[in-house]
Amino acid sequence: MTNHDPAFNPNITSVPVREARLGSVVAYEGTAADLARRSRDGSLRERPRTFTEAGSCASSCAICLLSLIPDAAVVNHAPLGCAGDFTQFNAVNRFGRVKRGLPPANAHLLSTNLRENEAVFGGLARLEETVREAHARFAPKAIFITASCTSAITGEDSDSVAEKLEREFGIPIATVACEGFRSRLWTTGFDAAYHAILRKIVKPPRERHPEKINVVTFWGEDVFDDLFTPLGLKANPIVPFAPIDEIARISEAGATVQICSTLGTYLAAGLEERYGVPEVKAPPPYGLSGMDAWMRALGRTVGRQAEVEKVVARERERTAGELAGLRRELKGVRAYVAAGSVHGHSIRAVLGELGIEVVGSSFWHHDPVFDHRDAAADSLLHVVHNYGDTPVSICNKQVYQVVNQLRRLRPDVFIVRHPGMAVWGGKLGIPTFLVEDEHFGLGYRGLLRYGRKIADAVSNPAFFRHLARHTRLPYTDWWFAQRSSAFLGEER
Repeated sequence: MTNHDPAFNPNITSVPVREARLGSVVAYEGTAADLARRSRDGSLRERPRTFTEAGSCASSCAICLLSLIPDAAVVNHAPLGCAGDFTQFNAVNRFGRVKRGLPPANAHLLSTNLRENEAVFGGLARLEETVREAHARFAPKAIFITASCTSAITGEDSDSVAEKLEREFGIPIATVACEGFRSRLWTTGFDAAYHAILRKIVKPPRERHPEKINVVTFWGEDVFDDLFTPLGLKANPIVPFAPIDEIARISEAGATVQICSTLGTYLAAGLEERYGVPEVKAPPPYGLSGMDAWMRALGRTVGRQAEVEKVVARERERTAGELAGLRRELKGVRAYVAAGSVHGHSIRAVLGELGIEVVGSSFWHHDPVFDHRDAAADSLLHVVHNYGDTPVSICNKQVYQVVNQLRRLRPDVFIVRHPGMAVWGGKLGIPTFLVEDEHFGLGYRGLLRYGRKIADAVSNPAFFRHLARHTRLPYTDWWFAQRSSAFLGEER
């Protein structure tokens, strides 16, 4: 993609993958400064793996995100095994609804349950049958048909079924090209979901609401009203838990902000390009400096600079005393961070402001640019550059690499975003802090919450030490003697 290519093309059903669109990578070993430099000058290249232990699927990201729209239904055109995560997606939906003060409800998820015969000869009849069942069972206002490796290999014309039933039911029915083999990056699944939403759900604005701010966010607790109300603004968290009619009107907002550009880069850029909704280009709102920059960029975008400065001054004063105490308490603590790209960098920024030394990091992928293509506004690279020569690993949830680094570096605390990775710190006897709610550390007070949680983790290591004494790791001493990049080939 060149600088003149559109971020969003409504005439295609499949979103371009991040490897081709952004030059994103899932394999790198080096330093933060080198990663930032090579991202800027365009020299960053993928390193092939000679061994892969595990990986996430773009389909799971797309399905989980879309299943959180309360009056939509998701039909996964796949064998039943691809529905193995449905219980997890439903749990996320129920927990998230409670956090937002909504009544518990189940997600609307169905599988076409493709079997051997359909995998060979095609399963469009089963797809039509399942979409009809979804419409009858849930009475949704929109239906999303998510692809799988099986349906994609067969070459299913899912669009023909979607178009036929869309005319019959009178609701949007969108196909989502999120089959796992299309991209090495699970985050392409978010883009595929947002592409379907931009194509089929979002409508041209009838009027403008400059006080309404789209917040592209995950499914955690809603913490935005306290930040936006003093500015005379109203937060509109999207997409989780927003009904279809509200999503259709996000083109009328005064601006779009993100808590994580990994999640929202495609949607935010598409809304600005297609509907003129300004994207607030700022670092993630974590830590004092990140939050200041995020709020000030929002203030400039919507003309509320004076109000923003009052909020910044108030929150800085309110948190100063406790922050100073936490810095004294956490002095000398060494940490290792493992998380998705943008949120992982956000955690590093927070730790730096708490006075914690970060001895290493693993990020699940790296986007050298975002979809807005504004290099001057790409503040994430500035943040990465500030880490200096500290080691950075880009690794798509390869446990063998993370465990190797943890055992060698022996940090005082392991801070990790995803539950499946959190257990490995405990097995090594390292106090572990699982950041399950991405909103936990957001904002000025989020910095204090992080500090208190880490202080608690490092002061109570007994459980993790006991766990390590009774754990046998699946990795040999030979592997622990190797460099963690031993299975990375030369750059392509």
